[in-house]
Amino acid sequence: MTTHTSLPSETLEQQLVQEDALLRGHFRLSSGLHSDTYVQCARFLRRPDLAAPAAAELAAQIRAAGLQPDTVVGPAMGGVVIGYELARQLGVPGIFTERDADGQMTLRRGFTIEPGERIIIAEDVVTTGKSTNEVARLLTEMGAEILAVASLIDRTSGKAELSFPNFALLPVTAATYAPDDCPLCRAGIPVVKPGSRPDKAFS
Repeated sequence: MTTHTSLPSETLEQQLVQEDALLRGHFRLSSGLHSDTYVQCARFLRRPDLAAPAAAELAAQIRAAGLQPDTVVGPAMGGVVIGYELARQLGVPGIFTERDADGQMTLRRGFTIEPGERIIIAEDVVTTGKSTNEVARLLTEMGAEILAVASLIDRTSGKAELSFPNFALLPVTAATYAPDDCPLCRAGIPVVKPGSRPDKAFS
């Protein structure tokens, strides 16, 4: 088990910026909205030397709260890497959910949940809480007990409607604007559409 050392939020923010995982500017999101902030944690999580201390900090917060999960569930794709590393730090199995052909979140690949199983949901970013709640409903219907969600970044500004604790290492406030009412556009700041695909930004 990795020895835990405290990871200040300022340090994590610096690391995210250095890895181009947290960008400030003028961005067109996959939703079509414009924003002054763009987050792509995959660029941070590609670095095991950065991911492990971040997961250790989350694990320490979970233990300090007296929570004892049986399993960590990381929704694909964003929660897979951080979910695995958090599970390793906690010494429990780590699995993931993914969407089926109809777009519904489900468990595949032989993963199962037993009634009464205590779950931590791991996310890279909690943006609205919608997908987190979707996973929670799926697991609750299987009889699981959701203890908390743990994430690197909370973009909800405390507005996510979650019925369980929300552990996050870094709160990030990000403004979003409709394209026809964007002050960044009015200021003449060029808009950037992040991602490798020309028709869609990373989500």
